[in-house]
Amino acid sequence: MNHIVLFEPEIPQNTGNIMRTCVATGTKLHLIKPLGFVLDDAHLRRSGVNYIDKLDYEVYENYDEFLARNPGVYYYFTRYGKKPHSSFDYSNSKHENLYFIFGKESTGIPKEILQRDLDHCMRIPMTDNVRALNVSNSVAIVIYEALRQQNYNGLLFEEPSDASHKGADYLEREDV
Repeated sequence: MNHIVLFEPEIPQNTGNIMRTCVATGTKLHLIKPLGFVLDDAHLRRSGVNYIDKLDYEVYENYDEFLARNPGVYYYFTRYGKKPHSSFDYSNSKHENLYFIFGKESTGIPKEILQRDLDHCMRIPMTDNVRALNVSNSVAIVIYEALRQQNYNGLLFEEPSDASHKGADYLEREDV
């Protein structure tokens, strides 16, 4: 199973976007305190999270509590990473939990944590014009790479059908 871990997230709008991505991808979210915002319905809804009732998430007091409760393989996203995120094999997630860990927006993941597992430190390739991408964009890029390698297991390739959606049939009409 895939997991997104936010180490001490600071910006509620980023976390709100990540929550929506987690719901869309069936990914569990882990939030490690301290949080830079209040985690309640009013604040989350203001951040654009209208799927909170469908979100699978847990909150931890600190990183040690997170480690103690979550065995699996950890991947760390950091500007210090030397390998691209796409160089790892995520295809075996049916048999193990994969944790994609992102640091706080201002300082990232502490070096003490990164030094425990340097082989799993990575970064998303980019030009030298920016230090890092927005964390919510990075989460989306990485989780979809993992899901691509897993053949998008459990995800829909067509829009769900209901009366309010035109879906794939709309594109098949001759007048389009």
